[in-house]
Amino acid sequence: MGGWFTVFFLGPIIIILIFSFLRRGVYGGVEWEFSLAAYQSLTTRGILTIALRTLIISVIATTITILLALPCGYYMAKSKHQTTLLLLIIIPFWTNFLIRVFAWMNILGNSGFINEFLLRLNIINQHLPLMHNQGAVTLVLIYMHLPYAILPLFATIDKFDFSLLEAARDLGANKFISMVKILLPNIKSGVFTAMMFTFIPIFGAYAVPQLVGGMHSYMLGNVIADQVIRARNWPLASAITMVLTMISTVGVIIMMIMQRREAARLTADPSRLRSAAEAATAGAIA
Repeated sequence: MGGWFTVFFLGPIIIILIFSFLRRGVYGGVEWEFSLAAYQSLTTRGILTIALRTLIISVIATTITILLALPCGYYMAKSKHQTTLLLLIIIPFWTNFLIRVFAWMNILGNSGFINEFLLRLNIINQHLPLMHNQGAVTLVLIYMHLPYAILPLFATIDKFDFSLLEAARDLGANKFISMVKILLPNIKSGVFTAMMFTFIPIFGAYAVPQLVGGMHSYMLGNVIADQVIRARNWPLASAITMVLTMISTVGVIIMMIMQRREAARLTADPSRLRSAAEAATAGAIA
């Protein structure tokens, strides 16, 4: 197992790391000479602008995805038809990723469903610019990654003791306060897992901004592809990839630490969950 892990995971990462510290070849590839030019290029205005845009789109898309996934996961955990609902969540994975993107292009395009529908009803006189902007990119990214947020949230909420919410309401807390003060603190590991499963792939997204976005929706994933295919600047592409990898690694480590602390807390004293809930409810009412 360790050998496979080394060959197929650590091996490529080590190669990318080495390439990021080499000099760009005149005709592409790399020259085996140590250089920090690739990392220095990361501080240019163009790269920083795209990095900031990528961060903003990723944060907005992740936030909306989590806000949509929370009620879905909660409803699934309390439903008697969990198997059917899980099947509905998994069904999109049976369809090719690009087919789903092209479906959204047919919905949002100038000749797409929305524009044609509004034109036929004479609500608009010309096509709405629904494609090739950051809004379209954000919308499609939310759709693509919503199942990745729902599944870990459902798995966490399903283990939650819902009698704690009933106890909170008996003590005078309304539904919103009981959710915020009791449910969310006890499913924070699932929330953070959903955030990582959503933020990390969105931060490195390539296909969606390439197909749905425009020049103002260019993200870091597109920069990496262009540097490899067009500019043939492998060191710069490797440097950007290493930055994304480090961000992902830090997120995964934090997620693992939170899960271990949560498991240790519940294993050490299961009664602390109810006591903490009652204390939170009392504090909310006060």
